[in-house]
Amino acid sequence: MKLQQLRYIWEVARNNLNVSATAENLYTSQPGISKQIRILEDELGIKIFHRSGKHLTEITPAGQEIIEIAGHMLDQAANIKQIAQEYKDRDRGSLSIATTHTQARYALPVVIKQFIGRYPDVSLHMHQGTPVQISEMASRGGVDFAIATEALELFENLVMMPCYRWNRSVIMRHDHPLVSQESLTLKALSQYPIVTYVFGFTGRSQLDKAFNVAGYTPRVVFTATDADVIKTYVRLGLGVGIVASMAYDPDKDSNLVARDASHLFEASTTKIGFRRGTYLRTYMYDFIELFAPHLTRDVVDAAIATDGKDALDNLFKDVELPTH
Repeated sequence: MKLQQLRYIWEVARNNLNVSATAENLYTSQPGISKQIRILEDELGIKIFHRSGKHLTEITPAGQEIIEIAGHMLDQAANIKQIAQEYKDRDRGSLSIATTHTQARYALPVVIKQFIGRYPDVSLHMHQGTPVQISEMASRGGVDFAIATEALELFENLVMMPCYRWNRSVIMRHDHPLVSQESLTLKALSQYPIVTYVFGFTGRSQLDKAFNVAGYTPRVVFTATDADVIKTYVRLGLGVGIVASMAYDPDKDSNLVARDASHLFEASTTKIGFRRGTYLRTYMYDFIELFAPHLTRDVVDAAIATDGKDALDNLFKDVELPTH
């Protein structure tokens, strides 16, 4: 039994039994993967996959158990490499982060600049996607950290820690009727076209919840994943925008008016998550603390030691989070 064979069956399972896609992802050949899987099955004396001709059709019950253990073994092999590198050269390595556009554009630049200044020999990679994609990447070990507001709780194998709370602003052109309205209300907002985030992005669920509870139906005419795109269409007069307050820059967005909407919507919490069992290098702890100063190494270790979401939530229940 070889570690490479375990990687092949693990990756084939992840790629919905598509050997061609697996070979492409691993930069190897499809026949080579198929051959190694058969060699492993012959050694074990059981089938890991059912087949129809040359195609894999289903994972066998025994295969399910074997693949699960193979995943743990691959994790531990990766951790061994991380430990060795930590002791050999703790300031050199790589760090991969998956996040949304809002975090990448508005929350992370200062942190990343500080981190690179401190660790110039650490290669930093950023991936953007939907909250579900981001969480899945971290859950599968495709990235080290996931940073998002939504969907992290869908994956039970992630250690999720709260970083900061944020709320929303309503943005509009200077000639919009709401500019002169003394008190901004959900009723008033519901009377105008709204431009905001796609559902599932950047706390959008909190926005919909607020309107629903108040008994109003928002007239959402345009959605996007990118706050800069939302602002562009507000400037064109498509409607009023509802964006994260951090996305409004008084200097760069001087042709728009921003009204605080924190009294209308419940605050959202951005979290950072990583897969349980991950060995964190020193620079990984430092990145977390740069992004969220209350998440010191001791706090992160305490979070790792918890067992499940309820215990994690209890650990942070009395923490006063900063507001962005």
